[in-house]
Amino acid sequence: MPTRYGRSPWIDRFPKSRVPSYPRYRGAAAADVAIVGGGLTGCIAAYAFRSTGLKVVLLEAETIGGSSTGSAAGWISEDPGVPFVHVEKTLGLRAARHAFEAWRRSALDFIALLRRLDIKCSLEPRTAVTIAGAPEQASRLTREQKARKEAGLETPVLSARAVHGELAVASTGIRSRDGATLDPYRACLGLAAAASERGAIIFEHSPVQKITFTRRIADVHTEGGSIRASRVVIATGRPTALFKSLARHFWLRTAYLALTEPVPARIRRQLGTRASVLRDFADPPHIVRWMDDDRLLITGADTDSPPDQRRDKMIVQRTGQLMYELSTVYPDISGILPDYGWHAEYAKTAEGLPYIGPHRNFPHHLFVFGDSSHSLTGAYLASRILLRHHSEEVAAADQVFAFTR
Repeated sequence: MPTRYGRSPWIDRFPKSRVPSYPRYRGAAAADVAIVGGGLTGCIAAYAFRSTGLKVVLLEAETIGGSSTGSAAGWISEDPGVPFVHVEKTLGLRAARHAFEAWRRSALDFIALLRRLDIKCSLEPRTAVTIAGAPEQASRLTREQKARKEAGLETPVLSARAVHGELAVASTGIRSRDGATLDPYRACLGLAAAASERGAIIFEHSPVQKITFTRRIADVHTEGGSIRASRVVIATGRPTALFKSLARHFWLRTAYLALTEPVPARIRRQLGTRASVLRDFADPPHIVRWMDDDRLLITGADTDSPPDQRRDKMIVQRTGQLMYELSTVYPDISGILPDYGWHAEYAKTAEGLPYIGPHRNFPHHLFVFGDSSHSLTGAYLASRILLRHHSEEVAAADQVFAFTR
């Protein structure tokens, strides 16, 4: 079968007859919280806010989980995907420690939530091993391990022998103990259903056209009507046209993903234990994980977001590049073709950490922008920080993710 470009395998393999359908928004209503964006972040936020008894309305421009979540790599990581030494240099030691500790707690709590709700999303505990994929990365990996250790963060170091036994690559490594892999689309649909069961009201195909506000209230307008809310959560991941003034905080980037054909058993036996996610210390990093049907998924080859007219060509080109780069890690897979090649858009901040919380120019708004970790942990972390902002119970550690940091 030829490579399927620009399509998500998570969405493709979900039975079309079981895809939930939510109505378009029409009319006028009031809510305590209006959430804009029906990806994983928006759905977890809807569940979290509704769990406190607030009236919640979620508006998705297309379909639940069908955009950035449906394009994700399906990984819950215990760190924010940016080197600790970089965060320490830009924000200071205390802030870096807060960020990494918050990310790790969120990974554990997110996994626990998915289990408690019994969401069927192929959740599997997976450690991650960060390696020096090339000689020039070795010194950076050593500095990273030393900085984390001096900061009091648990940072197990793996010898070259241990890494080879586990991942079948020649390198030393740093192990992250707490993490998991999952199907992000199924996780999103499951959390949307959980939020709906608790009383959150969800609408699809209801893009927000404008948001107006006074000192006391905000009005969210769609083509079909409006919602008056005391709080508006913007969970779109990147600044939309409604928030052009905030775009200066971000670089708009695109990651690419390739999923191989099933790897034959005789080759799989030569590729390590398949029990861990592999990440290298390149910039941008590559992330390699096994799927449950004996395929390899690789993420990387990030670029500045291309114009729409070049996107399809870029997906084809970058899929080929990823397959080549995967073959440099595992030469035995040479000749195996990509089954899928697709892209995932994201926004990146100067420090590499997302902005989560209010902005002084937008009363009543709470934002979640700039998660460039290529993991799903930030979605859960954002839901907790947003809820604390709404309840005016902000923790000191939340400030590391604030616009004012």
